[in-house]
Amino acid sequence: MTSTLVLYDTTGQWGWLGELYAIMSANLASHFGSWTAMPVVSYTSGTLKQYTATIYIGSTYGEPIPNSFLDDVYGTQTPIIWVYDNIWQLTTRYPGFSSVYGWNWSEFDFSSVAQVDYPLPPSSRPTQQLKRYAANAAGIMNYASIGSNVTVLGNCVRSDASTFPWALRSSGPNGGSVTYIGENPLVYLSEGDRYLAFCDLLFDALAPSTPVQHRALVRLEDIDPTYDTATLKSVGSWLKSQNVPFGFQIIPYYLDPLDANGLGTNITLQSNPAMVAMIKYLQSQGGAMMCHGYTHQYDSAANPYSGATGDDCEFYRITMNSDYSLNFMGPVAEDSLAWAQSRFSAAQQLYKAAGFAMPQFVTFPSYAASAADYTAANGFFTTAAERRLYFTGLLSGQPINYTQFAGQYMPYTVRDVYNMKVLADTLGGIEPQPYFSYPARLPADIIADAQRNLAVRDGWASFFYHSYDNISYLKQTVTGLKSLGYTFVAPAAA
Repeated sequence: MTSTLVLYDTTGQWGWLGELYAIMSANLASHFGSWTAMPVVSYTSGTLKQYTATIYIGSTYGEPIPNSFLDDVYGTQTPIIWVYDNIWQLTTRYPGFSSVYGWNWSEFDFSSVAQVDYPLPPSSRPTQQLKRYAANAAGIMNYASIGSNVTVLGNCVRSDASTFPWALRSSGPNGGSVTYIGENPLVYLSEGDRYLAFCDLLFDALAPSTPVQHRALVRLEDIDPTYDTATLKSVGSWLKSQNVPFGFQIIPYYLDPLDANGLGTNITLQSNPAMVAMIKYLQSQGGAMMCHGYTHQYDSAANPYSGATGDDCEFYRITMNSDYSLNFMGPVAEDSLAWAQSRFSAAQQLYKAAGFAMPQFVTFPSYAASAADYTAANGFFTTAAERRLYFTGLLSGQPINYTQFAGQYMPYTVRDVYNMKVLADTLGGIEPQPYFSYPARLPADIIADAQRNLAVRDGWASFFYHSYDNISYLKQTVTGLKSLGYTFVAPAAA
């Protein structure tokens, strides 16, 4: 089994960001095998030789990197991926670096770069035009020299269509390679982002013989006991007719304490025999049930929208500003390991009362939960189908800091730092109309980003659909992904 050493920065005002980037890198590395993370300032000579590959995320300009690490990188016999800052410390310690490795940095380029082309020949895969968030004003490293022994792995494309390298790789004196990425691809993540290039480059270091294949997942979102069963039947039947297995989320308890929807309240799954029968039908059509919380709302408050099941967050406190932007405030007041366990236990009893076993899959409502909640889920589920939040303290052993967090989507299956198997969630959901701060997202948008996901040699196209939207949106998306060469598989096969 492969092993990855993840090294990260910790000093200065923004040193805490290094831990978040290390968490995200470790999550990705878990796809390939085991990992170990530590601050780069703690590095001791010879450590990287104990691992298949090493990732260093340079997020703090001027981090005091030990000479032992610089020496081991220069003479490496294994793959090194160096991200962004402090490469000048290596070239200063080894003035002959450019003559050996064939390249040298020059300065950060602050041109407007909204696209990264990846991969370039000699790859057998077609080049993908990956997005880069336009508001990202951070500079990207440019180069004083690039020799013939250097492989350019991707190009930045400026607004005037001129280019310069985004990432490159060459071998050192002892046969190991250094891959250098000229920016931090773990910031400003979005669907179809240049983050996907980083995700793919890990294969070169950790599993270079991985065959190219592209699979797809679809799940039906936010189904509660009030949903229209006839519509669900038509969706399940069509997916079956297309040989498309799927996941479907069930919220077992509907509440609407503020009477936002006028559908009543305190509606349990077992109180609606038609919905119970429909779940069995969806299972017969190749559907896998997923737990989507207990009530998918919180108390008798807007959190942040209506207080009703399916609209609001259950495990995390979120408020909304007048411009509809959201504030992730932290865990709900009652939050603890025992509290989260009680929510899942209550959901389990409702599933049981309706004649079902607890699903093996979980999707936290609104993609938000505390570290305790994620830990609680491990006792009930085997797999998460979602994007998750990660907090400082998870690696360092310090108290969890809920003001310091990052969200991450996975391009392939991983076992994350909460020790849960997490499925790819790369494309978001079909949203025909804008919803508060969330823009519309149509099948064409999903398909375009799925095209970009082809950059990851064993990457996934994963999206969700609400059955109350016109089924034509689902049909367009499924057909479009198949035309790109994706094969739909069941969540259990992911």
